[in-house]
Amino acid sequence: MKFKTIASFLLFSSVATATNHTFPEDCGEMTTYSYPMAMCEGLAMPEMPMTMTMLQGNAFVVGNQTEGPRAQNKIASTSMFMVDYGKSISDRNYLNVDVMLTLEKWTLPRSGYPLLMQIGEENEDHQPYIDAQHPHSSPLMGLTFWDKYTLGDNSYIKAFFAPRGEATEGPVAFMHRQSGQVNPDAPLGHHIGQDVAHITSTVAGIELRRNWTTLEFSTFHGEEPKPTEVNLPIGRPDSYAVRLTRQFTKEIYAMASASYVSHPEPHDPDLDHIWRYSFSMYTNAKFDSGWLFHDAFIFGLVNHYDGAGALRSLLYEAAVNRERSTVWGRIEAVERTPDELLIKQSNDRSVGRWVELLTLGYTHAIFQRDDYEVTIGASASKSFLPIDYQADYGGNPLTARVFAQVSGMKMIMEH
Repeated sequence: MKFKTIASFLLFSSVATATNHTFPEDCGEMTTYSYPMAMCEGLAMPEMPMTMTMLQGNAFVVGNQTEGPRAQNKIASTSMFMVDYGKSISDRNYLNVDVMLTLEKWTLPRSGYPLLMQIGEENEDHQPYIDAQHPHSSPLMGLTFWDKYTLGDNSYIKAFFAPRGEATEGPVAFMHRQSGQVNPDAPLGHHIGQDVAHITSTVAGIELRRNWTTLEFSTFHGEEPKPTEVNLPIGRPDSYAVRLTRQFTKEIYAMASASYVSHPEPHDPDLDHIWRYSFSMYTNAKFDSGWLFHDAFIFGLVNHYDGAGALRSLLYEAAVNRERSTVWGRIEAVERTPDELLIKQSNDRSVGRWVELLTLGYTHAIFQRDDYEVTIGASASKSFLPIDYQADYGGNPLTARVFAQVSGMKMIMEH
């Protein structure tokens, strides 16, 4: 296992490309800001043909030490690599394909990335991941084709299809959020109205932007992915989602979404559908002194998930960066049922209780170039659990992590 994680780290070191501090105002007249992806996308302009290639990546090697009987003190490596290629084919049409890759199937422990109170998906033994984050679909985490048609100043309509990609729901996915890219941990609310939809099967949709307002709609296949299988299944579109994004100032924007998801868990024939809702708000600010500030507030809600009438999640995270140093943190509160966490002594097995996690971290760049950097960091997380959960976890356990990270982004434009 250690050999695999180190190999993943070295492979990424050789191909990584820029730390993503992209702001909406950074996009020029031939690009627009993609709020769900937190980066600039190509846009066709009259008599200005363009080809654009973007490379982006982020990889961690993480060691952790956790208190309590449920501790899994194992080395793990998470990763995301993205290649985006686009070309204008007329004065108004811009075609694009983006591919997202990961090695997590082979660089995470068989039990998943150690993360107390996390749940979601099934492992290779068809058992649910508990106190662990599942790997993302490997090696192909996403494949999306889209065509953007320019309507005028900062306005366009975009049609897209993804055999595996992002449905139009939830906040900015955690691996793209600029407030969270330095944190190796996925949010506990990953499946509770937050960013589970970023690896959805058979997505087709449309996006309309008019000045600072964006409306998106998509249909998709609702069955949850099988993260331990190497596949690219195409399913029948049976679910749908809508998302509204509004930028209020150059530093602040917000998103809200709702989705109907049909038969998300095939092993549970009694679960016909669920509803997922989210609201999120973001700040991205840069100051003349060189300081950068990013934050995100996220609320999620799911109906009928895991036998509960409703489960909610809350998250606030922030990162403050200057030159080589980043101080960051995350506060989370998520409703988990006793059955989800296999709590031995508890009543009302399908009623959610609030579990909370506070994480503080520091990252320092030991090597920097214009388009990538290598950093080392550490974090400490403190859990806060209901009384009837504490016996299983040995109280309110503390987790300490140390990690190395390589991240970067490079954009190449040809006119």
